[in-house]
Order: sequence, then structure tokens, then C-alpha cells
Amino acid sequence: MTDEFIRSGIGHSTPDAITVCGLDLADELMGRVSFTDLAFMLMARRAPTAGEARLLDAVLVSLTDHGLTPTVLAARLTHTGAPESLQAAVAAGLLGAGSVFLGPTGDTAQFVAEVVARERLDRDSGDEALGEAATAAVRALRDGGRRVPGLGHPIHKEVDPRVPRLYAIATEAGVLGPHMRLLEAVRAANAELSGRELPINGAGAAGAALTDLGLPPDVARGFALLARTAGLVGHLAEEARQPLGMQLYREVDRRMVYEPGDGAR
Repeated sequence: MTDEFIRSGIGHSTPDAITVCGLDLADELMGRVSFTDLAFMLMARRAPTAGEARLLDAVLVSLTDHGLTPTVLAARLTHTGAPESLQAAVAAGLLGAGSVFLGPTGDTAQFVAEVVARERLDRDSGDEALGEAATAAVRALRDGGRRVPGLGHPIHKEVDPRVPRLYAIATEAGVLGPHMRLLEAVRAANAELSGRELPINGAGAAGAALTDLGLPPDVARGFALLARTAGLVGHLAEEARQPLGMQLYREVDRRMVYEPGDGAR
């Protein structure tokens, strides 16, 4: 057996050089491209256009932090129990990414990508075609008892402030594509079919934006995790200075009512 199957085009190191995406890390990347640019390059295997970089950067900023969410509390409480292990606290926060927090980025990306591919939509598709595709997709989800990805938010009941800004940036940068446009049509279709107005949430808009940028929908959640890592590190730095984990634990312990089950003796 040969070693020819062990291949990677991401990065490589020699005693005197590091190469990433085919470019010399020290001479061609450091100080010349932004972290956002490099994140795009690692996935797309090409440099982003100015418009693509602007939208991706806005997506990452939009997902960095949203306050004391359950994922942040998981990180802070892990730090309370193991302050010597920053990586464990960050991991605890990232592991909480799912269908309610952060996960909708990936779920929405997959959803809109599937509809756009199935209906053969593109940048030139008209509002009528997008509306018909959205209505059919929403009806199928509702008939199957499933929720529509990218809609609704526990705090932002009417408008998630990140969403109109992402759409504005995509439009200004010339990169608004069928996935973001479809998501807006999905919002309208869901309101018509359900009789209930649910806003597009920031995570959903981010997922549609990432897909419009040509990034693989199955790694969209990874960009949400990349962004939220910065937020978690910020929270953990604050936790070290102004700890609330132990106080939170004690408050929960104080309020907890012990109710033994029927089998208790």
C-alpha cells in the first residue's frame, strides 16, 4: 500500500515555511488578508470578492454574541467547575449549538439550498417563481409536522435587527442571491399558510447568506461556531474578572425543590 491516499489541500509545514491554501502563510497571507478572507478561502478554495468578504464578515459579526444564552451559561458554569480548562468551557458552549440556538444557521442553509436546487432557482428567478417554490416547501414542512427553519425568535418577536442589515449589506455588495430571496418568500408563505407572522431570525438569514456566497450548506453551522467562539472567549474572560457562575449555581440550589419519586423510601 502506498501513501498516495493521504492528501490535503488545506495546509502544510516544512522546517522553514508554512503553506495554507497554496500560499505562503508568512509572506502572502499574514498582514495581507483578513481572518474573514482566509476563512472563506479555506472553504471555497479561492479568494472572496470584496462583496463576498463584506457579507461574510457581517454574518460572522452577527453571530458572535447574543447575551447570556444557554450556550454561554454552559460555558460559564463549566469554567466555574474547571477554571484551569478554558478549552473545556469553550467546548461546552459550542456543544450546545442545536435546533434552538446557533443550529438554525445550518438548518436554514440546508433547507434553502435544497429548495433552490430542486426548483432550479437562480439569481434571475422572479418573485412569482420564488413565491411558488416557497409555498410548496412550507406546505410540505407543515404537512409533515415540522417547523420552518430560519423563522421565529424567542426575544425578537417582530423583527430580528440583524436581518434587515444583512439583506441591506448583501444588496449593497451585489451578492444578494436566490437563497436569501427565497427565505424572504418563505417568511411570507408561512405567514399566509399559518395566519401567524414569524420574523426571519438572524441565524436563518446568516445561513441563507452563506449559501448565497457559494459555501457548502453542510458546513454553514461551522461558521456560526467560528463566530460564537469569539463571543464565548469574551464571556469567559469576563467570568474570570466578574464571576457569576458560582452565584448562579447557589441561586439555583437555593430555589430548587426536591421531589422524590414514587419509588423513594
